[in-house]
Amino acid sequence: MSTLLLLPTTDGRAAPYTLGGAPVDTSPLAPARSRTAYAAAHVVADPCSPNSPGAPARLDWDATLAFRHHLWDQGLGVADAMDTAQRGMGLDWAATAELIRRSGAEAAARGAALACGVGTDQLESSQASLESVITAYGEQLDVVQGAGATPILMASRALAAVASGPDDYAKVYGQLLGRADQPVILHWLGTAFDPALAGYWGYADPAEAIEPVAALIAEHAAKVEGIKVSLLDADLEVRLRRLLPEGVRLYTGDDFNYPDLVLGDEHGYSHALLGIFAAIAPAAARALAALDQGDTDRYRALMEPTVPLARHLFAAPTFYYKTGIAFLAWLNGHQKGFHMVGGLHSARDLPHLAQAVRLADAAGVLRDPELAAARMRALLEVSGVEQ
Repeated sequence: MSTLLLLPTTDGRAAPYTLGGAPVDTSPLAPARSRTAYAAAHVVADPCSPNSPGAPARLDWDATLAFRHHLWDQGLGVADAMDTAQRGMGLDWAATAELIRRSGAEAAARGAALACGVGTDQLESSQASLESVITAYGEQLDVVQGAGATPILMASRALAAVASGPDDYAKVYGQLLGRADQPVILHWLGTAFDPALAGYWGYADPAEAIEPVAALIAEHAAKVEGIKVSLLDADLEVRLRRLLPEGVRLYTGDDFNYPDLVLGDEHGYSHALLGIFAAIAPAAARALAALDQGDTDRYRALMEPTVPLARHLFAAPTFYYKTGIAFLAWLNGHQKGFHMVGGLHSARDLPHLAQAVRLADAAGVLRDPELAAARMRALLEVSGVEQ
């Protein structure tokens, strides 16, 4: 089967491209020892069910759960019900709760690592108060804990809308951490991922929030397993990492600068909780295995070719990166169709998707180039790009 494609370019033309990258090995791996790594997983829409914008999400459960097993097979933990799973962008709370329960059962059956997002998205921000935010968080916390997963306290749009300053954040998080049955992962999501989170922690400038966030964690260190930082600012992440109490992990959520942040420096390193790891799982897992052996050259040789792909998928508007994650899952045969809940598969144009093909090929993360070419060719032809 031919792997030659005529791919759209940003100047409105189509240029020939032949897939020629060497696919990274995808055989199962044990979890890394030197770093804790989670891949934030997407959800697979049922292509035969209504999934229009604003409609309740309907998932292909078999494909959704099979993708989580794929990540576990690569030795990665799964971060579920996060923004990668379209929280606040198509995945409603009813479907989210079902996802958490189902993923929890799958993880328990194989003894795999699972962390799940705890948010407030069942609450209308316009009707929120601090107490209703705490109640909404608490409801979701109970679901995650009941599923046996590590809770991730996600940043809340409703809290950002009603908090009057740092003291309100301290109150909400203090009560939630006191209620948690186990140490949780906090989540700091920057405005590139969600503009509604501007001013989170009570500070307009994220740099001003570094010390207060570190102080909050120190006060509740026994209940904080770590904090995921998705600011796309490596300097701020390192600054916070160096302030954390001993035993509290910094999980990088920086999909631009993750190779250096995970590798670290003489003062320490970040662990990983990344959406891009869902798209590059085999390469990321083998890079971490090389790091276990102290082979930093091999680590970089595997990880660095994935960075152009990550920066492309997460390019502005960054919150549409989920489209690229689902697209690559489809090209790699993890789902039958390129469809997303809320119709979000339309959020990136053909030139963007074409460049994702080129960069994924260069990174070696198209596991079956012939299948990827056939699927991309079908998408191009139905879109009017003759092959």
